[in-house]
Amino acid sequence: MRVVGPVVHELWDLREQGLMLAEIAARTGWSVTAIKTHFREHGGVRPRWGRALAGRSLSFEERQLIMVLKAERVPVRQIAARLGRAPSTISRELARNTNESGRYRATAAQARAFNRSRRPKPAKLVVNTRLRRFVQAQLALKRSPEQIAGRLRREFPNDPEMQVSHETIYQAVYLLARGGLKRELETVLRTGRSLRKPARQAGQRRGRIKDMVLIADRPAEAADRAIPGHWEGDLIIGKDGASAIGTVVERHSGYLLLLHLPTGKNRVEAVTDALTARLADLPDLLRRTLTWDQGKELTKHKQIAIDADIDIYFCDPHAPWQRPTNENTNGLLRQYFPKGTDLTVFSPEDLAYVEWEMNDRPRKRLDYAKPSEIIENVLLQ
Repeated sequence: MRVVGPVVHELWDLREQGLMLAEIAARTGWSVTAIKTHFREHGGVRPRWGRALAGRSLSFEERQLIMVLKAERVPVRQIAARLGRAPSTISRELARNTNESGRYRATAAQARAFNRSRRPKPAKLVVNTRLRRFVQAQLALKRSPEQIAGRLRREFPNDPEMQVSHETIYQAVYLLARGGLKRELETVLRTGRSLRKPARQAGQRRGRIKDMVLIADRPAEAADRAIPGHWEGDLIIGKDGASAIGTVVERHSGYLLLLHLPTGKNRVEAVTDALTARLADLPDLLRRTLTWDQGKELTKHKQIAIDADIDIYFCDPHAPWQRPTNENTNGLLRQYFPKGTDLTVFSPEDLAYVEWEMNDRPRKRLDYAKPSEIIENVLLQ
């Protein structure tokens, strides 16, 4: 039996941290499709079952210790003393989860406890028809769940059965398995969403990188391809967003650098390490500016700028034309890395070959010179 409880809630923890599906998949081992399906099945609402109930339920670590002590034939009362639990708790745990051969396994016990926590429990809005009709009518009037909950407390101050929290209303609207509210009422909510989104955490500015310097402040010479040393960068994304390759292109020559991003490594860290290493190896003459999209992979841009000794600027949101050389090059690279491809199959050696072939390709813009030739001439001047 799988210990799925901790895994399920790890998905929700990572989602609430603002991670993308591909990053959650890389950390948990689940596929992007499975994660997306799980979130949609629950309407974007974290399930109540399977959570660790500190002080009440036995933890997996406690069950592991019980397994060890039982194998050593330690009496129940001594096991309870070691865990700080009542002897009846340990006795009940062993009675429930010891198999026919007399063995107690922590993983099986934890999985059974998780499944027991999922048993159906009737929700208040299911069993109380009067309350459900009141809430449905209020939602139809475009009242928010918080306003409805507050109004219930005001209109029925002495009737607990006619009071409900706003969170319970959200649960009933978004989560198909709970509540009993009409599913179409989800569109009456102000957001109009069919899937609940995690709330913004305190101090979190979503979709925004701290201390960005925008392209408007970039030196004017960077807009002119006549001066070498100005670069543009972005990522090529693979199948289901689970893999990526970094692309960095020099504007004057069209010279390309490809960044290998190891699987299983946080994308921000992978891009930071790979980009710093490649840029730091360049001669000073070729290290003036780097212009990037507003992707979260460049969260540590200040560290990169210091370690690689280069000024970094960010494009305006949804403005890929502000990186024309990089966008054009990424289009050419799709000959080697078609959309929908799992990019983890390409080794650093594969990327080095593609990089060489691209830099050895004659370009019309360069009067059919090669990027490698242009860079060589720059360095010889």
